[in-house]
Amino acid sequence: MDASLSPIGRRPVVVGLGGTTRADSTTERALVVALRAAEAAGASTILLGGAFLATLPIFDPRPSGPTESQTQLLETIARADGVILATPGYHGSISGVMKNALDTLEFARPDCRRYLSGIAVGAVVTAAGAQAAGTSLITLRAIVHALRGWPTPFGAALNSATPLFDEAGRCLDDKDEGQLAMVAEQVVEFARMRDALQTQSALAN
Repeated sequence: MDASLSPIGRRPVVVGLGGTTRADSTTERALVVALRAAEAAGASTILLGGAFLATLPIFDPRPSGPTESQTQLLETIARADGVILATPGYHGSISGVMKNALDTLEFARPDCRRYLSGIAVGAVVTAAGAQAAGTSLITLRAIVHALRGWPTPFGAALNSATPLFDEAGRCLDDKDEGQLAMVAEQVVEFARMRDALQTQSALAN
């Protein structure tokens, strides 16, 4: 068996969700680098970037069916074995479009898995300063807990006060690339461990 494959014979699916309404934002570039690291670790990846986030209507908790873009988000997350969330730090917290996307997961409350239950969630924050990056990272990880996800032990906090990427989207600093890779690798590792556990449980039964 290919070592890059999960025990159930497929590559784990890692969904990247994040960015800003600005095309090719620093945050989305960071997310893309993290997803590439997940692919290098053996995962298949799906990107729901800033352009997608902008299509999501403001979440309305009143009873109604989800829109087409909301349904796409829910169905994509339902396929995920792991998720990487990426947000800019705005005024010490996560961005509005990112919070709206996470609020939209309330539609998944009746599902068997519910929200992000049982999957690893990596957190990536870009902010112009260490303080904003830190508080935003704490907020994002707290939301993941509320959604029953498993935040990875390591979260990436990138200081965008100076340029982070070159024109090709590569990290200018090896330390930043290392942070993003560690988040991705922990998400993939958890997905593999969970697959192994589920396989063992199925064989035992």
